[in-house]
Amino acid sequence: MRGRVGEERTLDDATTLAAARADPNRFVRHEGLLVIDEVQRVPELMLAIKAAVDRSRVAGQFLLTGSARLLGLRKLPDALVGRMETLELWPFSQGEVEQRREGFIDAVFSDDVQLRTHGGESREGYVERVARGGFPEAVRRDEGRRARFFSAYAGDLVDRDVSQLADIQRRDALHQLLKTMAGRAAQLLKTERLASDAGLPATTLERYLALFEEVFLIKRVLPWSASTTERAVRMRKLLFVDSGLCAHLQGRTVKRLQRDEAASGYLLENFVLGELARQLGWAETRATLHHYRTRDGVEVDAVLESADGRIVGIEVKSAETVRAEDFSGLRHLQARVPGRFHHGLVLYAGSKTLPFGDRLVAAPIEALWCTEISTRRGRR
Repeated sequence: MRGRVGEERTLDDATTLAAARADPNRFVRHEGLLVIDEVQRVPELMLAIKAAVDRSRVAGQFLLTGSARLLGLRKLPDALVGRMETLELWPFSQGEVEQRREGFIDAVFSDDVQLRTHGGESREGYVERVARGGFPEAVRRDEGRRARFFSAYAGDLVDRDVSQLADIQRRDALHQLLKTMAGRAAQLLKTERLASDAGLPATTLERYLALFEEVFLIKRVLPWSASTTERAVRMRKLLFVDSGLCAHLQGRTVKRLQRDEAASGYLLENFVLGELARQLGWAETRATLHHYRTRDGVEVDAVLESADGRIVGIEVKSAETVRAEDFSGLRHLQARVPGRFHHGLVLYAGSKTLPFGDRLVAAPIEALWCTEISTRRGRR
């Protein structure tokens, strides 16, 4: 689509919204590229776009953006299956905030892992990054104004976006569930316990979780297992898409997080998982994100599995020092699948990158965004 002249129309504008509803077929007629923002507000546009695409199979006629996944809209008359490609837009990664092109995923899957760090980030600095998150509006605000943004965002998410996907009678229950879930970020998603704590039937909880995933508030990270790993726990891990919103829903300021090591530890893990998930979207290495935990309690916070079956395990520690026992989960994983285990890393709040054995390394968390894309790969 690069270089094509087109037009942008946003359905947040009242007049544009009325025009789209009045005559969808005429609305989508255009030359070049037509960008339609908040397209979920007029599901009737989909049939008109489908007809336009069927008349002309030229790729890149439309760029549709919105806050709810198009295929999940209950009023969608006909999905553009086979006619569109879906890209998920996460909040900013830390590299995007600092205008760096991160190459961490490709680096850890290389034969000779070369991680770059600046060595200047402190534990307090990481906590501030966690509490800030990656929404552009949150990034450029101070803490007080950021809190107001998060409150408004969470309210709009439930009262507007979720209602587009399903008829919800008790929105107060959704708001309460959201806060309850925030307290379980980066933990195993035990649905029966969560349903009990939220005062909801299990079937209703599952429906609400699916809705929150549809509006891109949460992700459920799948467990990793191999044929030789029979005792892997099958529960998913709960990931909040934005760590700043999650911290806000927990009612935790930067100072509170700096004092509460347990709470900041889970939020820091959620933050790292989110950074990994963002980078998977542009890495040349095709890989998927998982977690690993056995019924005996052995766990690895994140497992990256490449398309060719190689495994990179990642542990997250909020401490500024690393001990040999911090690698116990990674060593367990390495012993279970020695032929597939590529590298294991403990990302921590310290400043040094150090080897801890065969294909095992401790590195500062900042390696996630300081390890840039190699110039040999060109621009992304």
